[in-house]
Amino acid sequence: MLYKLLYSLSEIYSPFNVFRYITFRTALAVITSLLITFALAPWIIEKLRKFSFTQQVRDDGPKTHLYKKGTPTMGGILIILSVVISVLLWGDLSNRYMLIMLVAITGYGFIGLADDYLKTIKRNPKGLRGWYKFGIQIFLAMIIGFLFYNDPSDLYIAKLSIPFFKKWLIDLGWFYIPFSILVIVGASNAVNLTDGIDGLAIGLVGIACLANGALVYISGHAGFSRYLHVLFLPGSGELTVFCGAMFGAALGFLWYNSYPAEIFMGDVGSLGLGGALGTLAVITKQEIVLAIVGGIFVIETFSVIIQVASFKLTGKRVFKMAPIHHHFEEKGWPEPKVIVRFWIIGIILALLSLTTLKVR
Repeated sequence: MLYKLLYSLSEIYSPFNVFRYITFRTALAVITSLLITFALAPWIIEKLRKFSFTQQVRDDGPKTHLYKKGTPTMGGILIILSVVISVLLWGDLSNRYMLIMLVAITGYGFIGLADDYLKTIKRNPKGLRGWYKFGIQIFLAMIIGFLFYNDPSDLYIAKLSIPFFKKWLIDLGWFYIPFSILVIVGASNAVNLTDGIDGLAIGLVGIACLANGALVYISGHAGFSRYLHVLFLPGSGELTVFCGAMFGAALGFLWYNSYPAEIFMGDVGSLGLGGALGTLAVITKQEIVLAIVGGIFVIETFSVIIQVASFKLTGKRVFKMAPIHHHFEEKGWPEPKVIVRFWIIGIILALLSLTTLKVR
């Protein structure tokens, strides 16, 4: 909104022409979401504590987490609010990709909000019933998948891009929609599973936002995409602003969520951010690259699958506790060490994902 207003003034005063540049507006989006987070966080933390929206600690979780009981949760409301306001101010709302991303982050955020509400106010430790929760997630992802599948302007409908190869595309046909559902729902729940210790998930989300920001900018730039042999997707470059807004919000929230956390993002944050990352991957046809960028999210998810499958089939556990970050805590690693080491791996994986742009 503000972007359109200020850019229109360029006809009167030429310096306002700077608002046409995606890179400039991305920087503004980062700063705006960061400042909104800093400004609102203390007030939201106080209100969440006042209305008893506080963390319930599992009895079967790590004993070192017992002190976290009573910490305000549902901080994802702050993250999503910061992202949405920043995008509304500096993004081009005539861009259909931006509108779809807003639907994704708010839609999955609302699912998480309902889950958090049941856990905190209703004191139901399981929150939404599993099938209800997954059913709504799948339905929302299906809508997003159909929107992409029926886009006549998309030259690469139903195509899957393979990293490290110039023009190796797999036509998924009708299977594109269930594949999109798998990516979006999978990403949403992967971030949710990773959000188990202070600052881990939000730090990894911030790293993923930087890598995805570079990918969408290149995909939307005719010159860069041609040089790097990346699929050119007109209009996708505008999503760099969205990635900037997410990064700024993640950075601001990390200030309060770092160990020892003053607030947790809850399912409203983890499901919303994960859904947004999954949708970004579907838009840019970089679903496989997302698995590299978010390698820690993938490992966390598979650790849970392996643990559950092993216990049901053999009665034995592969890990001391799942998700895997709890395994290392049970081995005696201090929580901050687990967090920083996982961040380091996340940065390495993000850099590896960017090498796929050149090694083709």
